[in-house]
Amino acid sequence: MSEQNVSEKVEQKHDEFRETFLKIQEEVSKRIVGQKEIIEGVLICLMTGGHALLEGVPGLGKTLLIRTLEEVLDLEFNRIQFTPDLMPADIVGTTIVAEDETGQKFFEFQPGPIFANLVLADEINRATPKTQSALLEAMQEKSVTVAGQHRSLDLPFFVMATQNPLEMEGTYPLPEAQLDRFFFKLKVEFPSLDELDLVMERTTKREMPAVEKVCDGQSINELEQIVRDILVAEDVRRYALRIVMGTHPETEDAPEQTKKYVRYGSSPRGAQALILASKVRAILDGRYNVAREDIQAVALPSLRHRLILSFEGEAEGIDPDGIIQHLLEVID
Repeated sequence: MSEQNVSEKVEQKHDEFRETFLKIQEEVSKRIVGQKEIIEGVLICLMTGGHALLEGVPGLGKTLLIRTLEEVLDLEFNRIQFTPDLMPADIVGTTIVAEDETGQKFFEFQPGPIFANLVLADEINRATPKTQSALLEAMQEKSVTVAGQHRSLDLPFFVMATQNPLEMEGTYPLPEAQLDRFFFKLKVEFPSLDELDLVMERTTKREMPAVEKVCDGQSINELEQIVRDILVAEDVRRYALRIVMGTHPETEDAPEQTKKYVRYGSSPRGAQALILASKVRAILDGRYNVAREDIQAVALPSLRHRLILSFEGEAEGIDPDGIIQHLLEVID
């Protein structure tokens, strides 16, 4: 195959990715008013095989967002309402004793709600750490182990978890290992007056706006591979890594703010999120390689949940977003 044909094929794949992404975004926006950054962030997670943690007060359309995605993408959807009495078996499933027509008893696996393409973990911080940990293997390995038996999940597999930042009584903060498995942490802001007016117009009628199906799970899996083919120049990759290293207070290049307010910095998964998300932004912008501006644009959602503040940082109410913004200003 000639170099020109290869180039045309690559260009065609990128066009296909961009058209599909924007079409999904357009369909979801028929129901979700505003929240453009949230929709884009959730789709970036989906297209890179990651998971999203949405933080916001109740009633801002987080559940409606993933339900709309289910309709637009023709994927299987399950919702798990996390409560203090929820058990791990309620998520991954359990083995039960069943009986056939002849009266013979046998063990049968009863799959839990984790066996779906799109899983909404609603108010994830209301369950105990033991139950929260039931998601760890599923989110990282795309599989679960029940009664010693390994079971793979159907791809694509996407978890969107929500938590309320205000009501903390009776909640269990997510452990660092759990937080680290979320590709992005997205903050859902309250809508503006005009957006709220449009929300009322859409949601107080007899019917919700209809959406069209755009693609299926197989197409999502193929689009994910396109993302991974995007090139990242060595200097851009090193720039992303310097930002991640700048979150670690023990490194020489860490700014004074990091050394003062941060106890532990981002894991390597933060660097992976930075680079993969930047690749998506490059495609959407019609480019074949990643720029520094792409890294900067995805730094906050990629890293904000991966910083552990020191006692002094906690006491002074330091926002991890401010530390990351400072890093972007001082690292060149």
